[in-house]
Amino acid sequence: MPRESFTTDRIAPAAGPFSPAVRGAGDAIYLSGQVGQDPANGRLVEGGVAAQTEQALRNLQAVLEAAGRTLDDVVRVGVYLADMGDFAAMNEVYARWFERPYPARTTIGVAALPLGAAVEIDLVAQ
Repeated sequence: MPRESFTTDRIAPAAGPFSPAVRGAGDAIYLSGQVGQDPANGRLVEGGVAAQTEQALRNLQAVLEAAGRTLDDVVRVGVYLADMGDFAAMNEVYARWFERPYPARTTIGVAALPLGAAVEIDLVAQ
């Protein structure tokens, strides 16, 4: 069971861009369901999958920092794409944010994402 949850002081209302991170057993941090929402207004970032992936990763980074972690601590990433044709564009952004060896990653095509997003990202940090 989770022991603590973390977010950032930039959190928007419930429909806003930041999902809380949860510290679980073994001190792992779990963060789920991040889409490319702008923290200033809670609206989905325009500009397609690359822009949304950039924003989702910025949001994830902010919450990880609030939990005392960085993207270097990430060991598992789940990526959900509304269109698998967007894989290359998402992957290009992903490769700029994570260093080799990359964390384990699963990419899944889904019928729809919250707010009509192109991409959603989950992660686990140790």
